[in-house]
Amino acid sequence: MEVVPHKRGCQNCKAQFAIGADDIDFYKKVDVPPPTFCPQCRFQRRLMWRNERTFYKRDCALCGKNVLTNFAPDKEFVVYCQPCWWSDKYDAGSYGMDYDPHRHFFEQLQELMRKAPWAALSTGYTTLVNSDYVNEAAYAKNSYLIFNADYNENCLYAFTIDHCKDAMDANLLESSELCYELINCEKCFKAFFSEDCISCTNVYFSKNLSGCNDCFGCVNLRNKKYHIWNEPCTKEEYEKKLEDLRLDSFAAVSKLREEAYRFWKKYPHKFMQGVHNVNVSGDYVWESKNSHFMYQTRSVEDGKYSQFMTLGPAKDIMDQTQWGNGVQRIYETLGAGEGADFIRFCMCSWSESRENEYSIYAISSSYLFGCVNMRKKKFCILNKQYSEEEYRALRGKIIADLDANPYVDAKGRVWKYGEFLPYDLSPFEYNETTAAELYPLSKEGVLDNGFRWREPVKSLHAVTLATDKIPDSIQKTEGSITKEILGCILCEKPFRIVPMELELLRRFNLPLPRACSNCRHLARVARTNPPRLWTRNCGKCGKEIQTSYAPERPEVVYCEQCYQTEVA
Repeated sequence: MEVVPHKRGCQNCKAQFAIGADDIDFYKKVDVPPPTFCPQCRFQRRLMWRNERTFYKRDCALCGKNVLTNFAPDKEFVVYCQPCWWSDKYDAGSYGMDYDPHRHFFEQLQELMRKAPWAALSTGYTTLVNSDYVNEAAYAKNSYLIFNADYNENCLYAFTIDHCKDAMDANLLESSELCYELINCEKCFKAFFSEDCISCTNVYFSKNLSGCNDCFGCVNLRNKKYHIWNEPCTKEEYEKKLEDLRLDSFAAVSKLREEAYRFWKKYPHKFMQGVHNVNVSGDYVWESKNSHFMYQTRSVEDGKYSQFMTLGPAKDIMDQTQWGNGVQRIYETLGAGEGADFIRFCMCSWSESRENEYSIYAISSSYLFGCVNMRKKKFCILNKQYSEEEYRALRGKIIADLDANPYVDAKGRVWKYGEFLPYDLSPFEYNETTAAELYPLSKEGVLDNGFRWREPVKSLHAVTLATDKIPDSIQKTEGSITKEILGCILCEKPFRIVPMELELLRRFNLPLPRACSNCRHLARVARTNPPRLWTRNCGKCGKEIQTSYAPERPEVVYCEQCYQTEVA
């Protein structure tokens, strides 16, 4: 039956959402039926398969080494350390299963997930140098706890960071060096406690600057230097003021940060963050064309409803979350990159993978259906090898079975062919995943939605240095601080200052943090605009705009044209 543009109710949240003519054209192009979940629920569902930063220790099931992993020790999965998983010591094809038409396909996929070995962490392990403690990352050197990250050196505690060096505590950072506590900055050098800055050097506590040098506490400036709180000054005045502000002091920095937040609110905000775009909508979108409802994406052409793709290019994508780097024809997939083509309903396909469906971790593999943790394979179903003719015939049979006998979860949500992997199969509990950051739910809310909850593990480490005993100034902080266990002032969990962190803070002449790296990350997430658009009016001309600033927020929001008349 021919599908025409229409609205339908999401089978999860019941909200109405549109299926437009352009959507229908894309579904025809990738040969899938229209979705039955709304865009927000589709994004949330993919995030429930992504455990980025909840870590445990467990033993490698092959060599026995105790390693860091995002799989809790009591989970019924076979987990290999990175060296073993990427080695030739085993063949994931040996776990192949015959498809049983009398059992549901997703039940058989879940069984395979418990057999085929998983990598302890999700990385391009062979591209890492001295970077054992990173996840969802590749091409890293001397880096620690960076996520959704590629091509970085000497970086730590950062999310969505690419082509950076000597950077720490950042979300959305691109091609920058010697930076600390930034959100959405690009091509910056020596930038600190700032947001939404491009091509800036030696800036502190600033927002929405472009081409600026030596600015402190500024907002909406273009190609300026030696400004403090948007007022010009001489080079000597600027340097004297910075010295007087005592940026080495935690107390002083904390006060200045709050002062900057108040100052920024006095000025208009642009309705979205993005440059060099043609016909786009969303937020944090760069160098893209004909792409809508996008979030944190770069160099995308003909895309929709996609997120966390800051490593372009990408073309003809819909509902893709994470990565990019030369992908095309991607639909309802988490983590496709490095030339992947025609990937549907998958978790992680990369290195020139092609035409994979319902598969999990497919590296340099093509024509996989319902496969788990495969490398360099072709024409496999449930990890079993077939000829091309056998593969295509059995694939058609399974799709027909999925449509005739859909998977139904405990809440009555239905999965036929064409939807992403069901919530129930995810190897992670809701509060372990990125979904909990962007769609926070209480334990009761998680369970009421039919999702799973995991009680957080309490640390066995005792705090050895109270927060009020940490030196206020970095200049009075001894190297022995790296041997102490500190208590986070927000979540109270113990944490450490690692040597590389101390070294960078000394170079920056900035004080030690009092919150753990995860709480600092969540604070930056809270200051980043959400992956959702509302309709409101420009605060100057009154024109209707789509923006990620909710109507009830206090910021004054301008459309593109009005904002450009305001920046100096």
